[in-house]
Amino acid sequence: MEAEAAMATAAPAATGAVRVEKVRGRSAVTRCFAKYPLKLIAPSKVGHASSGAAWLYAITYGGGIVSGDIISCTVAVGDGCAAAMTTQASTKVYKAADSKCSEQVLEARVGKDALFALIPDPVTCFSTARYHQKQVFHVFADSNLVVVDWFTSGRYESGEKWNFSYYKSINHILLEDQPLFIDSVLLEQSSNFSIADRMREYNVVAMVILLGPKLKHVQDQMQDEVKKMMSIQLRPPTCAGGRYSTRSQPLHPQRHPIIASCSPFGRMGTGMVARIAAVSTESVYSFLRHHLAALEPFLGACPYSAS
Repeated sequence: MEAEAAMATAAPAATGAVRVEKVRGRSAVTRCFAKYPLKLIAPSKVGHASSGAAWLYAITYGGGIVSGDIISCTVAVGDGCAAAMTTQASTKVYKAADSKCSEQVLEARVGKDALFALIPDPVTCFSTARYHQKQVFHVFADSNLVVVDWFTSGRYESGEKWNFSYYKSINHILLEDQPLFIDSVLLEQSSNFSIADRMREYNVVAMVILLGPKLKHVQDQMQDEVKKMMSIQLRPPTCAGGRYSTRSQPLHPQRHPIIASCSPFGRMGTGMVARIAAVSTESVYSFLRHHLAALEPFLGACPYSAS
């Protein structure tokens, strides 16, 4: 469609560029460039210093992305480095003007034995907004990558629920320039069924990607716990009267506040993708805090910590 066609043209000039390298045994931001509408903040210390990880905060002027804005950022994480990139609040995408699409493009290169964690707050599209993002990650066999990509139905607590016009998110992971993981999510209003009709009670959709040898224990723990959670939630109800009981079952099964699935990808299951749908944003924050807490030794702080 028109938004994707626009992205297929010449790549936009970079509005941000970051480089992380080893300096005196620690990961340090050696280059940090940004221009309107993007602003990058590299705090000198986040969490405990023993991790030696570099942190970056990506924010936008005005607190959101205006219709027609194009943000393009490159990130290079050097061999043996650890870096986290996050936001200070949800990324707001304001109403579309003249059907203009707001765009974000991120291209990251993760060095050998390096770790890059992209852990933003969710994207929140306002009514009639049009948004397109593409994220490309270049990795090696021993690179380590965490990607959280998620979005909400809008300002649903104010009654604005799935009222945006267009949302598309693309994630590509290339292992030494060969495709390893390709994913695309598209939500678009239809004359037959609106997005709200299809999403029902759910207000949040999230995807978590874990890749690399350092994250194998995180993958295993998340897979095991999600499997247990869903086996309990999806267990068919039992009737006290036995198999021939005439007790009626509800016509519409109860909607669970959060549902999730995990799937391995890559050779020997070196990567894992988790997909989550939830009724509330806070339930996904809780899920992420719990399952990504094991990243604290690498990053110096727990992702999505309430503190």
